[in-house]
Amino acid sequence: MLQIGQPAPDFTLNTTNGTPFRLSEARGRHVVLFFYPKDNTPGCTAEACAFRDEYQDFQDLGAEVIGISSDSEESHQKFTQKNRLPFPLLADRGGKVRKLYEVPGVLLGLIPGRVTFVIDKEGIIRYIFNSLSGATDHVSKTKEVLQALEA
Repeated sequence: MLQIGQPAPDFTLNTTNGTPFRLSEARGRHVVLFFYPKDNTPGCTAEACAFRDEYQDFQDLGAEVIGISSDSEESHQKFTQKNRLPFPLLADRGGKVRKLYEVPGVLLGLIPGRVTFVIDKEGIIRYIFNSLSGATDHVSKTKEVLQALEA
């Protein structure tokens, strides 16, 4: 897996509304990049809603929240609308960005992993949290890291 202190690999993926998102264009802001297994599953819904509920805090800390899974743009649109998500979800069809970020799978690779990266304003990885269970822990840990970066 990628390591803390490394530059975050650049990529471009389509957002929920079909517009391209390029990581390098987010320079100057922190980015919370969370990889999750699948839209509309209990753990993934809890994680996304936890990020939603704390979204203003992330904005206040100068961070953009971005979710990535292999689901389609259409699936992301429905998931976003159903859960009123204020941040974009990126459609990583085929898992090329998941591979680029070396996000491991679980259960012999059958289930995509849940990993959150905090990327600083210069594009450097400052934190990696890898846990399939404890989906909402990703949010609290990430906020702590951002608060330390802004101190």
